[in-house]
Amino acid sequence: MVKRSIILNTDSYKASHYLQYPQGTTHISSYIEARGGKFKQAVFFGLQMFIKEYLSKPITHDDVDEAKLIITAHGLPFNEDGWRHIVDVHQGYLPIEIQAIPEGTVIPVLNAMVQVVNTDPKCAWLTSYVETALLRAVWYPTSVATVSWHCRQVIARYMTDTCDSLDGIDFKLHDFGARGATTEEAAAIGGAAHLVNFMGTDTISAIVAARQYYNAQMAGFSIPASEHSTITAWGRDNEAQAYANMLDQFSGEGKLVAVVSDSYDLWHAIDNIWGDELKQRVENTGGTLVIRPDSGEPVAIVTETIERLMAKFGHTVNNKGYRVLPSCIRVIQGDGISQQTIEAILKAMKQAGLSADNIAFGMGGELLQKVNRDTLKFAMKASAVTIDGTMHDVYKDPITDSGKRSKKGILAVIKGSEGNFQTIRQQDLGEHKNLLQTVFKNGELVKEVSFDEVKSKALASCSTRS
Repeated sequence: MVKRSIILNTDSYKASHYLQYPQGTTHISSYIEARGGKFKQAVFFGLQMFIKEYLSKPITHDDVDEAKLIITAHGLPFNEDGWRHIVDVHQGYLPIEIQAIPEGTVIPVLNAMVQVVNTDPKCAWLTSYVETALLRAVWYPTSVATVSWHCRQVIARYMTDTCDSLDGIDFKLHDFGARGATTEEAAAIGGAAHLVNFMGTDTISAIVAARQYYNAQMAGFSIPASEHSTITAWGRDNEAQAYANMLDQFSGEGKLVAVVSDSYDLWHAIDNIWGDELKQRVENTGGTLVIRPDSGEPVAIVTETIERLMAKFGHTVNNKGYRVLPSCIRVIQGDGISQQTIEAILKAMKQAGLSADNIAFGMGGELLQKVNRDTLKFAMKASAVTIDGTMHDVYKDPITDSGKRSKKGILAVIKGSEGNFQTIRQQDLGEHKNLLQTVFKNGELVKEVSFDEVKSKALASCSTRS
């Protein structure tokens, strides 16, 4: 594991930037925003994890010694005086102030989410130095939380149309992504971001992260479930015994158990084993068996699976006029799931008269891995600089790409009377409240937020229509 030194947690070229600013530069202010991309709204999340893990621990002269050795050998100049100044004068804590909108805020893109400025005039270079680590700390969990939030929007819309209530929506999208994440830390951060919107997860690292960084006693839940090895270990001739063992071990009054059922022939498993040989046992457990198909074209597989189960176990018709399996049996689709396939599956189910109550989803790589900085076009840019006591606007405005035009000045974010967000200059605040509040200053987490507060804010912005 790479040692977590903030001095080395940067891009190589940052090491030379302290020599590139104009003489007399004392302060640089930068901001982070999502400039567009796949979604029009983003769920801001994850900054507190980074602050607690990386900024709340001081650097030492040993860290400076190590960084000097590595960076100079790497072929770059090293700001030894600057870093030793931070150790000697600031006890190793970074002299910066970070402002941010409240975590869990659902905000339109093209608004500032974070603003950073150095607090020591001798450390103007530091604001941009932390860009690499800070931007990564924001774009990844925010992108995952945003994907998950938009999935919830889709599910809520179809539940509103085809279910008697939204009961159970918190467990409609389960995190299957741990093994597909690049690192355990990524699984923890991304998994925690998903739990802002839902309560189902198989990513244990995520509940540890929510507990460690946001004081969540238990942010997510799971149930006993089989994998192919625990079924195929019994052999093809003993498939029914493998399923029966799952009921023996885990079923009961009020309990749920999920069983992957496509190891050989999904339709045989449904029609002849679950729907015949083990049918009475399933109906009499007092709990719920969740059938998991795990191969094939998701839309067609899910609808046929539910239809075949209804043919064997029956169904009721709810108040919206859609068919629902008996409570003893449900389906979870965890293969090939994305926001687009969730929508396609639920649309096909609705057209077939099947309620969304019948299905839950498991999402892996599409949730934790198939996002990148361009999913929401994240960027951190300098917007103001103070030179010889005078503050100046700074910005970029490339004629080759107007979408990369950056904002000017010290910024504030306000929410108007109609609930619309707007990023303005801080000098134009007037009577408005600035939503960019100081969360970190000179080594101290100034404003801590709980996981419940984050969830409440994000889910308050969830509608049943999108």
